[in-house]
Parts: sequence; C-alpha cells; structure tokens
Amino acid sequence: MPVGRRPRPADLGCPVTADPGRWPLRAPRPTRAARAYYCFEGGWSLLHALAFTLALLYQVQVAGLTPLQLVVVGTVMEATCFLFEIPTGVVADLVSRRLSVLIGAFVVGLGILVQGVWPSFWPIVAAQVVWGIGWTFVSGAVDAWVTDEVGERAVQPLFTRAQQLHLALTVVGTVLAGVAGQVSLQLPLLLAGAGYLVLALGLSVVMPETGFRPVPREERETWAHLRHLLTTGVAAARRPGVVRSFLVVALLVGLSSEVFDRLWTARVVESFALPSVAGFDDAATWFTVFALVGSVVSLVASLAANRLAGPRLNALHPNRLLAGLVLVQVAGILAFALVDSLWPVLVALWVKEAARTVAHPVQAAWLNRNVESHTRATTLSLTSQADAVGQVLGGPPLGALATRTSIPFALVVSAGILAPAAFVLARLRPPRSRREGA
Repeated sequence: MPVGRRPRPADLGCPVTADPGRWPLRAPRPTRAARAYYCFEGGWSLLHALAFTLALLYQVQVAGLTPLQLVVVGTVMEATCFLFEIPTGVVADLVSRRLSVLIGAFVVGLGILVQGVWPSFWPIVAAQVVWGIGWTFVSGAVDAWVTDEVGERAVQPLFTRAQQLHLALTVVGTVLAGVAGQVSLQLPLLLAGAGYLVLALGLSVVMPETGFRPVPREERETWAHLRHLLTTGVAAARRPGVVRSFLVVALLVGLSSEVFDRLWTARVVESFALPSVAGFDDAATWFTVFALVGSVVSLVASLAANRLAGPRLNALHPNRLLAGLVLVQVAGILAFALVDSLWPVLVALWVKEAARTVAHPVQAAWLNRNVESHTRATTLSLTSQADAVGQVLGGPPLGALATRTSIPFALVVSAGILAPAAFVLARLRPPRSRREGA
C-alpha cells in the first residue's frame, strides 16, 4: 500500500525559470515551497520507516494478534483508505491543500500513538482507522499542493529528488527502528507517533500556499458544488487518455501487489534457511538487513537513472519507459517466485522494488500534467482508490490460492495480472494538442 502532488509567484524565495520550449533536466535552486516539500517527504519517510519496520513483529509478539486478526487489521486499513480517499480529496480541492496535509500528518501521528500505547486487538484496529483517515488527507493533496506552488513544468525534477530523499531517510528510519526496538518494540511506535505531531507543527510554520485559490467561504458547504467537483473528476477518468489509462493501471497494480506485499516474507522464511554471520541468524535481524539493502539498491537505481537517462525520465510522454519498468517488475516477481536459491531470490526482490521506485515519480508527474488544477486532488484520489479496490479484491482470492496451492504459484498469477499494465501504458498516446505541438 504508499506515498502522493498557475503561476509561480516571485515571493517563494527564488522564482522558477525555464525555457518554455525545453523540458528542464535539472531542478532549479529550491524555492520556499520546494524546501517545505523536501522537509515533508524526508520527515514522513523517516518516521514511516521508524513506525513500521517492526510494527508487524510488535503486533505478533507484544499484542499477541492471531493470523486472522492480522488479516483483519490489514483489511480495515485498506477499507478505511478506500472509503475516505474521495471525501478528503474533495476537502483539499475546496478548502486548502496545505490544511489537508497538516491535518493528515497530525491524525497519522495519533493513529500510530494509539497502536503503540494499547497493544491489543481492538485498539490496533481503531488505530488503523485513524491512520487510514490521516493518510487519505495527505494522499493526492501534497502532490497537488506542490504542483500548484512550483508549476507543472518544474515538478518532475522535484518529485525525483524527493523520491531519492525518501529512500535515503527510509534507511535512516529503519536503522533507528532497529536500535529503538532493542529497548522495546513499543518504543519505535511511540517515537514515530510523537514525531508526526512535531512534523505537522513544523510544517504549519514553513509550508506556504500561494498557488491555490480555494472556493469562496459562502460556497464551501454547497452540496451541489461537491457533486459537480466529483462528477468532473469522474468524467475526466471516463474519457480516453492518460487519466483513464492510469486508473486501469492502478487497478491492475492493486490486484497484483497485495499478495506480493503480504507473502514475500513467508516465501523467504518457508523456502530458505537464513544464513548465520557473526552469530546473527534470527529472522528479525536478517529481514532488517534485507530492508536496508533494498532501500540502498532503490536509491542507487534512482540516482543512476536520473543521471544516465534524465531526458527519458523527464519526457512529456514517457509511455515506453514506464511500460518497460512494469515489465521489469513482472520479471522480478516471476524470478522471486520460481528461483530456488536465497540470494538470487533477494536480488529479484530488490530489482523489482528498484523498478517501482524509478517509475513512481515519472508516473506521478505525467499524471499531474494531464489533470486540471481545480480537480487535481480529487482525480489523484480516484487513482489511489482504484489501487485500494484492486488490493481489496485481489488480496483475499490470491491469498486463498496460495493456501490451496503454494505461495510461488500465487505469485506467478499476480505477475500475470500485472503484465497487461505494460500494454496499457505502451499504447497510450499523447493528447492531440501536444502531438500537434500546441
């Protein structure tokens, strides 16, 4: 399940300048909005890794959740994200993207604190509801906010650098979680929950909002306006083009990803003996190492791709690039499912995740460039909702298939579900106006 995006005012610190006939390959010196965005992405990534690196272990060993309860916790989280994506996206479009982000960070912190303070089933379920609501306030709103602040032509390099910052601080957060977890498995959750509250407070001071024009106060409570905004976003999704294709891709990714995300650990534990190095042979230590190596590999891949293939990453219509990255992910899933040696299996896992990491900012920028500003947050929430629907619909059947047959077989099926996404992306053509040079 992750993480999401007029005039460029001169009072942001350093106005963005760019040749209108050339897509910028390098980000300019960060504006005030860009710096705030980097603070958000970096802080969020560190705190997320701190909270969730050992969260599953905490739920099993401290809270004593059964396998069924673990599944229920995950289902409640996905259902909450699904139900609240559109309402919170509408709030971001009507009132304030900045306010939506601040509310989201604060509510996420509360949810994590609830989980850490009360280690039992029902409080953890309640924490997933709170966390899910907070996440949907952020999903779509932060990308829409920064796009409005810096301009559509400057946002792609910003997304790419934020993705690299995300990966670097995920490594830091993972290490901090391991260190704090030696004291208590509750401590990482408590530190992360408090950290999110501090992050929300800090962003309230440094985060500008000058590019967004909210709906006048007298119109904010008009249900007709809400219905119009929603129908406009749905209409954009129904028209042939980038938005509809991305909804299809999001659905396919959701259908495929849930079983991999839930079962890759079980595949490694059940199929391979973990090595013993310098006396370390327990699963918790090794899976922390696997997570760290995966983050480093993804960071290196993102840096290398940005350096060696900058023009392709920043292309206005990168359909072939994204289709190729989807095929790399499909190949990674197949290798992970079928190879019978531990380290090649892990390499397949890391390659798959690296391809997804490189693709994410390119895909986000491409979608943002093809969505009208006044419905941007709502439309982005629609794509997140399509992914959530896919996860809810695809996870249980493929999980049942894994139980009745084997985990590798279910993973092969998930790769087959994802593969058509490459075809959808490869067939996507630029809007007519851009093909004609408008």
